[in-house]
Amino acid sequence: MPLPPAPTQRASLLATKNIAKFEKTSAPPFPLSSELASAKKPAAKKPLDDHPLNLAPLHPSELAPASPEPSKRAPMPVASKKPKATKKNNGPTKLFVLDTNVLMHDPMCLFLFEEHDVYLPMIVLEELDSHKKGMTEVARNARQTSRSLDALAATLGSDMKLGLPLNGTGHIEAQGKLFFQTQIMDVTLPMSLPQGKADNQILGVVQALVNMHTPREVVLVSKDINMRVKARALGLAAEDYQNDKVLEDGDLMYSGALALPADFWNRHGKAIESWQQGSHTFYRFSGPLVPSLLINQFVYLEAPGEPSLYARVTEIRGKTAVLKTLKDFGHAKNAIWGVLTRNREQNFAMNMLTDPEIDFVTLAGTAGTGKTLMALAAGLTQVLDDRRYTEIIMTRATVSVGEDIGFLPGTEEEKMGPWMGALDDNLEFLAKGDGGNAGEWGRAATTELIRSRIKIKSMNFMRGRTFMNKYVIIDEAQNLTPKQMKTLITRAGPGTKIICMGNLAQIDTPYLTEGSSGLTYAVDRFKGWAHGGHITLARGERSRLADFASEVL
Repeated sequence: MPLPPAPTQRASLLATKNIAKFEKTSAPPFPLSSELASAKKPAAKKPLDDHPLNLAPLHPSELAPASPEPSKRAPMPVASKKPKATKKNNGPTKLFVLDTNVLMHDPMCLFLFEEHDVYLPMIVLEELDSHKKGMTEVARNARQTSRSLDALAATLGSDMKLGLPLNGTGHIEAQGKLFFQTQIMDVTLPMSLPQGKADNQILGVVQALVNMHTPREVVLVSKDINMRVKARALGLAAEDYQNDKVLEDGDLMYSGALALPADFWNRHGKAIESWQQGSHTFYRFSGPLVPSLLINQFVYLEAPGEPSLYARVTEIRGKTAVLKTLKDFGHAKNAIWGVLTRNREQNFAMNMLTDPEIDFVTLAGTAGTGKTLMALAAGLTQVLDDRRYTEIIMTRATVSVGEDIGFLPGTEEEKMGPWMGALDDNLEFLAKGDGGNAGEWGRAATTELIRSRIKIKSMNFMRGRTFMNKYVIIDEAQNLTPKQMKTLITRAGPGTKIICMGNLAQIDTPYLTEGSSGLTYAVDRFKGWAHGGHITLARGERSRLADFASEVL
């Protein structure tokens, strides 16, 4: 039985005229069933492989899939347009005009405005150029900002008049464009504002942009409070730079401790597993409380008629958590260099300071809560008694409360001496407690031994250093910026422990708040890490006078 001629192209349809010609000249070799008879009519629209008369085997080379020519390819359901980038806000994009202090505060701020556009007045570039010299943090940020601007301007196909794509250097989260002032803007400001001042020139540029881009919203972003006040007085929108703030409210900072509900034992008593390991007891439980817990978070239960529980979360797996009871450093047998803890939070802190598995500890609290004393006592015990660390390194931010008294003479440690009054006070107390009845010579020898294992270093010379098997204490950490905090913490080498202490109510650094402090930044980033811990010390133990002053002044 002759077959109709094969199609000239693979995966194409059999010609209808060939099928009709074949059906007229050839009779089927067997009676067609009802199903085949019903399938005769649409045969012209079926591929050759599906035709009931196609019984000849195909060559292996013809079995391989091949694509037809583009002109004869079947239409595919493809998207007609490229999908647009997803925006976090559904409203219209804004135009943010950046003040110089924002760029010098955070060099990466250009890439943190999501889908919105950024505008830089020419006077801002002039101020950046005048602040780029020096070794200060501000000068380094100015140089970093200039490098970022140069990289954006050098991207292929960039046109400053049309705007530079902010994602041109790899920051894909920035979907907006960067615009520079490329023409002189004629704007009249009130006569009460001097025309030659840089801040007033920026305000003039913002006013001109509002007139040019109406109804688009133009917003001035500045860290200068007076600048924002003047902008609002002129009817211009102004905002503070918010991206550097970890928390909007200092009261929301992670405290490191959680009070268990009073009915904890009644609700979880039947499902709790407990076992003993050394002097510690472990409890494994599950329930709705587990999702709210973090690794190394302290929990406590103090209810009348119930046994008190003080423990630390050591493991979280799914809906199950493991608690480990704490060592009581308030008992005389567990004294650390004669120092006993006097309240619950101090005992939590001492457990972290003496645990070799915790590499990073942050202590926050008001004046007189015992932060420096406990850190020094725990450090001396682990350096002199346990030989866990080779020495104690202590540093702090040299930010004065009042007027600067000028340059200090001597070596690095001698220059840092006046800043370390807290160290001297606490060492005097520790040497007296450890010396006991050894007499004056014994106390002098103890003091000399202690000072030989404590090194005082300046933060200005920390870049590039690596501390191995050291016990590092960073005092007054609330005066550090997040970048300075990162610089200090990344100095840690193998076997090093870092303790950051500070009081967020005593910030002396300009442009730093409780929400943007480096201490707050470190607490928020390290919470839940298996080798880091934090506790906020609530009650002062210095004296009744100091406690009352902290409350009422």
